[in-house]
Amino acid sequence: MTKKKLFDDIKQNPARIYRAPGDVLRDRRFDDAERLEILRAWRDSADDAADPAEIKAMIAEIEGRLDTPNNHAAE
Repeated sequence: MTKKKLFDDIKQNPARIYRAPGDVLRDRRFDDAERLEILRAWRDSADDAADPAEIKAMIAEIEGRLDTPNNHAAE
């Protein structure tokens, strides 16, 4: 399965692949932008098992990382 196909399948039903929203953050197959899309898809799904506040917090965490420039450059 290609990464694109996997990504598209996960966005259709994230709860089928991940046990909890926190698992999305630990999945190294995807970058932060892709993780953000997956979490937004999970938030917008009808999955009542997931905690909306937990998903909202994770989305905010990733958005913060995407908005903050990487300051690890050598001085």
